[in-house]
Amino acid sequence: MPELLARCSSEELAEWMAYEHVTGPIGPERLDVLFATLTATVSNTARGKGKRAREPQDFLQKWDQGAAREPMDWRQMLAVAHEFTSRTNATTQRVERRPR
Repeated sequence: MPELLARCSSEELAEWMAYEHVTGPIGPERLDVLFATLTATVSNTARGKGKRAREPQDFLQKWDQGAAREPMDWRQMLAVAHEFTSRTNATTQRVERRPR
């Protein structure tokens, strides 16, 4: 992570996160589907008797819902970023902006 932060600004990382949120995962084609399938398989091997079998869709991230979502203002975006960092146990640094 330090190398990434040394190469990219927080603004660029935020743009990539927003892009990925809309389009789905960046990287090898649809690894999210592969992992959802794997997770469903593992979950089904451990389910109790009479419990419903889980489907890959139960574990698949739902990407952009299109126009149904209202645009966020900067405070909402900041709250989402804080939630992301807390869920991933990441740390943040405040960087003073330099005038251009």
